[in-house]
Amino acid sequence: MTHPIFHAKSSVRRFGGRVEDYQPIHDWLDATKETFCDFRHRALRHHAQGVFEAERVFGAAVRNSDGRMIPTRYIAEQHIKEDCGGMVPSVTDWLSRIRPESWMSRGYALPIEEGPGRDV
Repeated sequence: MTHPIFHAKSSVRRFGGRVEDYQPIHDWLDATKETFCDFRHRALRHHAQGVFEAERVFGAAVRNSDGRMIPTRYIAEQHIKEDCGGMVPSVTDWLSRIRPESWMSRGYALPIEEGPGRDV
C-alpha cells in the first residue's frame, strides 16, 4: 500500500470502527518516509521490533469507535504484512542486507559473510 490512509481503511474493514481510530498508528509506521522516501524507509519500523515499539508508543490496545479493544500489535502487524508481502520481517531480515562499507566500522573493513540472501 502506498499511503497510511489506505492502511487505516483496511483496519476498518478488518476490525470495525472508523479510519480515525487507526490513523495515528499507520502514520507513525510510515513517518520514516520523512527521511527516506522509497521502500527502504520500512527498514526502520516495518519489522517485529517495530511492532513492540508501536505498543510502547500507543499502548497495548486501542478502543475503536465501536467500543472494541483492538490490540495495537494486530494493527501494526496488519500494516507491515500489507507492505512486506504478507510477512512481518525481523530487524535481522532488513539489516543483513546492508552491504558493509569501511566508514560504518571506524575505517576497517568487515569480511562479508556468505550465505542465504548475500550477494558476494
